[in-house]
Amino acid sequence: MRREPPTVDEAVAAAQDLADDVEQQVEIACGLIGLGPDEVRPHVVAAAKAAAARPAHRPLEQRILAPTSPNRAPPRAVIVERRSRPTVVVERRSRPLDQRR
Repeated sequence: MRREPPTVDEAVAAAQDLADDVEQQVEIACGLIGLGPDEVRPHVVAAAKAAAARPAHRPLEQRILAPTSPNRAPPRAVIVERRSRPTVVVERRSRPLDQRR
């Protein structure tokens, strides 16, 4: 299996979705791509300025989505339902009296 670290743009987009503070975004992006803060900060600041310039609602087409499968299928939702089972009541019964005594 091949593992590719995220690009700088992907790491910055993820950091913007996780934090509002620019310094926190720098730390998150650094942790994701393994670069130093001085290398990542200009990208985060530029992305923050671009985000402030565009409207609050951004269309889905502008978001960076990482496909989970090679055929670019949409992510699947997993729904876990918990079903309770009826309570089992176990009655304790005393031993029958031993008739030999």
